[in-house]
Amino acid sequence: MTESLDTALDDRTQTGTDDILAVARQQVLEQGRGLSAEQVLAVLTLPDDRLEELLQLAHEVRVRHCGPEVEVEGIVSVKTGGCPEDCHFCSQSGLFPSPVRAAWLDIPSLVEAAKETAATGATEFCIVAAVRGPDARLMKQMREGVAAIREVVDINIAASLGMLTQEQVDELADMGIHRYNHNLETAKSYFTNVVTTHTWEERWDTLRMVRAAGMEVCCGGIVGMGESVEQRAEFAGQLAELEPDEVPLNFLNPRPGTPFADQKVLEPREALRIIGAFRLALPRTILRYAGGREIALGDLGTRDGLLGGINAVIVGNYLTTLGRTADADLALLDELSMPVKALNQTL
Repeated sequence: MTESLDTALDDRTQTGTDDILAVARQQVLEQGRGLSAEQVLAVLTLPDDRLEELLQLAHEVRVRHCGPEVEVEGIVSVKTGGCPEDCHFCSQSGLFPSPVRAAWLDIPSLVEAAKETAATGATEFCIVAAVRGPDARLMKQMREGVAAIREVVDINIAASLGMLTQEQVDELADMGIHRYNHNLETAKSYFTNVVTTHTWEERWDTLRMVRAAGMEVCCGGIVGMGESVEQRAEFAGQLAELEPDEVPLNFLNPRPGTPFADQKVLEPREALRIIGAFRLALPRTILRYAGGREIALGDLGTRDGLLGGINAVIVGNYLTTLGRTADADLALLDELSMPVKALNQTL
């Protein structure tokens, strides 16, 4: 741990004029400057009795710098399972004895999934594949699928196809892919504990090319994989350096057969503290509820997170796990008087 991170735990960040939430109110809410990794660490180590105060501030930051709307997205897997990579959290790896097996989704099913997503009021439809990177077959499936969707559905199309070459980046941009997702997953210092078949830098290079090609960058990760609090702060700082348009925040849902099958699920208060801290690090970013929120937070915690900095949700099921129903999430947004972002606000 660096000395600067150590000093962030000084008692002055908890009390008096150097109170971290007082600093954040001025720096983030008033000036629009996200917290540094050192400051995020101070937030992540706040006591439980200050959690409500943190979430209230994070909500104020989100409304002021992002607006009141919530972006809704659906996702579908065009190619499931059989991935050659060893991401330790993922049941789609072909290297682990998990129950997920390789399968492809045909074009009519892809179009139907997009239509169902649009019917919920979602503005974003993300096509995901469990691969190291796309091969010729997958790129052909993308070209045909995107064209077929555009014929019948008015929705932004995003993609998550692993690591890309420059040629593939250019092709996806030519297809009109609105946003590309490629998660860094965790802090650079912890990455080799999570993945050994490729590097953190390889992921970063793909994201750099995506941004240069004009597509929006979607990059987040998973918390609760055994990383330290200091590494969560480091990760928030690295995401802030990347300046992604969207950060999907996942909470580990330990999957049978994976190396992380026995990891403990995060406590709700810890998960909420992470949400608030990441919002203060990324005041203008779309911060999206993604996988694992149902088991880490439950219904009450889901509500608290929406009032604590979250401004986007994935509705329906995830790639290999069940989520809340779209109707349940949309009803909650309505109850909280949080309008769903219209398509013309995301273009």
